[in-house]
Parts: sequence; structure tokens; C-alpha cells
Amino acid sequence: MKRRGKVAEKIAGITLRFLEKGGPQAVTMRRVAQAAGITPMAIYHHFPNRAALLKTVTDTEFEKLRDFVEAKSASRSFESKIVHIMDGYLDYAFARPRVFDYVFSRPRSDARRFPEDFHARRSPTMNPIADAVAEAMQKGKLKKDDVWEVALELWAHAHGYIALYRGGRFSLSESQFRQLVQRSLRRLLHGLKA
Repeated sequence: MKRRGKVAEKIAGITLRFLEKGGPQAVTMRRVAQAAGITPMAIYHHFPNRAALLKTVTDTEFEKLRDFVEAKSASRSFESKIVHIMDGYLDYAFARPRVFDYVFSRPRSDARRFPEDFHARRSPTMNPIADAVAEAMQKGKLKKDDVWEVALELWAHAHGYIALYRGGRFSLSESQFRQLVQRSLRRLLHGLKA
């Protein structure tokens, strides 16, 4: 998050707690202001509206998600790198389920759009996947293809599993579910190998 001052950081932290506890509908300027110990009008000195407040919080969360992903992707084989990048994605989905739902499964006017935002590298979470795919294609480990479409396919594959899990479609423990997703990604990757 940009340095906005202690009050703005406090407001953003409270917003994140409300978002995680009750989803975006739980975030109102009045509730956040009350929890921050400021007047509802004072919140507007820091954030012009609710959309700007939610965007600030979600932008910060995308940075955290990128950190989850990058922590899992260091120096591995391509297959392991992709599986571990997606492990970071799963880690975040389990750590912040309602924020995850909001940023990935709800319409938002500021959401990044395929293909223009991805090609312009505006997606901090998709860039590491695309970089791993591009490197694997360059080294002949994957068939030559559209890097961004293949990266999107891999992400959508993992995301679909997470969406189904979040929707209660699995009777698996978190550990069993993670193993299933890893096996599934490996099957998909074997089908893409050159």
C-alpha cells in the first residue's frame, strides 16, 4: 500500500477485516469510520468513496498474493515451479477466503481484463505464471504457443478447482484437496509438453 498515513492504514486494515469477515457487503463507510473511531465524513479525507477504499485494500492484497506466489516459485523445474506457484495461490485462497472470492469471483469495475491488461503486465499474480511459461517454451519444455493464453489456462484450471472447493463441491480435507490440484496440474502440464 502507498504510504497514506496511520489513519488511512488503520481504515484499510479495518476494511480488510470487514471484507474478510462478511464480504464486500459488510464494508460501509459508516461502519468502517465507526470502527476506526472517526466520523463518517472524516473517512472521506483519506478515501474519496467506498470503491476507492476497496480498491486500495484489494491492491494491497494482490501484492500479498504475489508474495505468496513468488515465495513458492524459486529455482525449480518448470513443472514443480508451476505446481508450487499454484500452491501459493491455494495458500492465499485458504488464508483469505472472502477476500479471494471478492477479488476473483465478483464483478469489479477495476478488475484486470484479458488480454489487454495481462499483455501489458498489469497482473501481479499472472506475471510469474506467464514468465515461467515463456521460459519453458524458450527452453523447449513446452510447445510454442501463446504465452498468455497458456498461463491463463493454467491459472483458470487451479481457480476452477478453488471455486468448486469454496462452493462445497468436495468432501476432501484441505491437504487432500491440495494433492488433488497438484496431480491435476501435473496431468495438464504433461499434456502440454513438447
